[in-house]
Amino acid sequence: MASEKPKLEALEEEYLKIDKLPRLTKAVENVDKIIELLSAARDQVAAAPESHTAITITKLQNPVKTAFEAVNDGLKGAAAAHKKMGKALDKSFPLKPLPTDHDAMADHVPLINRAVAMHLLREGQFSVASTFISEVQSASKSEESADLNEPMGEGDDDGDEGMNADDAASTTSSENYDLSSFHSQELQQSFAEMYNVLQELKVKNLVPAIKWARKNAVELEARGSNLEFELSRLQFVWLFKGPSFNGLPDDENNGHSGALRYARSNFARFQDRHLKEINRLACSMAFAPNIAASPYKQLFAIDSAFSDVASSFTREFCSLLGLSAESPLYLAATAGALALPQLMKYTQKTLAKGTEWTTANEMAFETPLPESMLYHSIFVCPVSKEQTTDANPPMVIPCGHVLAKETLRKLCKGPRFKCPYCPSEGIIQDARQIIL
Repeated sequence: MASEKPKLEALEEEYLKIDKLPRLTKAVENVDKIIELLSAARDQVAAAPESHTAITITKLQNPVKTAFEAVNDGLKGAAAAHKKMGKALDKSFPLKPLPTDHDAMADHVPLINRAVAMHLLREGQFSVASTFISEVQSASKSEESADLNEPMGEGDDDGDEGMNADDAASTTSSENYDLSSFHSQELQQSFAEMYNVLQELKVKNLVPAIKWARKNAVELEARGSNLEFELSRLQFVWLFKGPSFNGLPDDENNGHSGALRYARSNFARFQDRHLKEINRLACSMAFAPNIAASPYKQLFAIDSAFSDVASSFTREFCSLLGLSAESPLYLAATAGALALPQLMKYTQKTLAKGTEWTTANEMAFETPLPESMLYHSIFVCPVSKEQTTDANPPMVIPCGHVLAKETLRKLCKGPRFKCPYCPSEGIIQDARQIIL
């Protein structure tokens, strides 16, 4: 008996069928043609005597009918394929309730709304984000009005003194619904700038990214970032490869001479930190006629260079805004899609055996996630040999070593302390908490 094809293979086949369908540009062209025919007929009727109206409409019938049939034919195939794809998805991934009586996210709706709003802004979907934020705030105001209209019980007329813990939690939750700061024009302009620069990097245009890095050079250097030099070095290589490769105008600002001119104008500012790399780029000019056989050929292998600098740019841009490089919503959804099947299977088996998950704030087993999604949130103090907690967090001291906060306090003699791993000394005010 032939084995059944894996679900993902079947889905991939359906997707390839959809991908091979002709694009709907032809249907759009036919719709535009109908509009043109109707507009021309309207103008003729307006300009001609009434006796010509019937003739104009008669002549219009067949072309409009033909165009409508072409539109319908184009849409039928796409609609049928998408419907079939939807059925395949439903069959492969039927909706199942999670095997748990506790909705872990029920108490975090405001945080979910913030994550959704921020994700939409990061993706450049500003109009969608604005609509989402407005609807969330509208729903929040409706809930507040409903709460205010509830009858007051005994003691409620005593003002805030009658507020219990649940009321306080409700007030805090209501404040978390406030997404008005996301309506900030400055924030939207920042993400629009990031989105525009990334779009330019996709078409191999480095100039906007270089301008942004130069404008924020002080902040980037303070972070120890090499982004501006990475972009400038790639621009040198891009110009060096010449018009036949980069598609830029064939003039004095392109090719070998253009790369040399660019290096003389822009590399001087990087000499203190990147002199060795600059010297290698300069020496490569001597091998310009046959760079592929030179010792510097690796400098000009830029197959993944643009995607690499795009990732670096996104990371540095978001860091200056105090944000992570990846969208938290995207990471959470992707990690959840990978980990939930294993968690559901484990929960179902424990329920069947009558056992329970007894670990607190800890996973019962390791989930299958890629390395990019593995975050180690546990730190063991090398002196006390104890795990750090919220009350006893890890602290980095000026020499770079990390100790638990309680350990650091015990090491202090007055305001000063000596590092147990190196001769360095410091004062406790210079220690900084680490967020893992």
